[in-house]
Amino acid sequence: MQKNHDCSVLRSCQQFRYRAQPSPPLPEPQMPSSKREQARTERQLVTALTQACETAKSEMPDFCWLTHDVDYAAFPASLQVVWVFDTLADKHAALAGGLDGRMIELTAAALEEAQVSVPSVSAHVHVDCEERCRLENGGDWQQRIKRKYARRG
Repeated sequence: MQKNHDCSVLRSCQQFRYRAQPSPPLPEPQMPSSKREQARTERQLVTALTQACETAKSEMPDFCWLTHDVDYAAFPASLQVVWVFDTLADKHAALAGGLDGRMIELTAAALEEAQVSVPSVSAHVHVDCEERCRLENGGDWQQRIKRKYARRG
């Protein structure tokens, strides 16, 4: 990433010289302002969360997959990451074993990698299971996530 520099003008002997001075860090943009920036952010999220998923598969018994949902009009507050186990028993075993902390840790690392900042990562992390989605939403994860987890800014 390229650093921003302000240029200051130095006068000596009627010549202008420019000296680059580091400017204070700019605040991270919270909502990607263009479709192009949204697409870039989405690609970064997918890449980072895929790595978190692969790590979790090797560390967490019965973990299946993860997904995310976001409304870029309310980004990053609307970002939700859902970690999915096969059965309700698998989900409860993972939570009883303290794996929710590891899921939050992996999510935090992924968000940092994707340059997404949220005040409380745990508020954006959810644990669910295939079994409940089949029973409650007919296996339609998109519907389940929108109804159960989606948030607006």
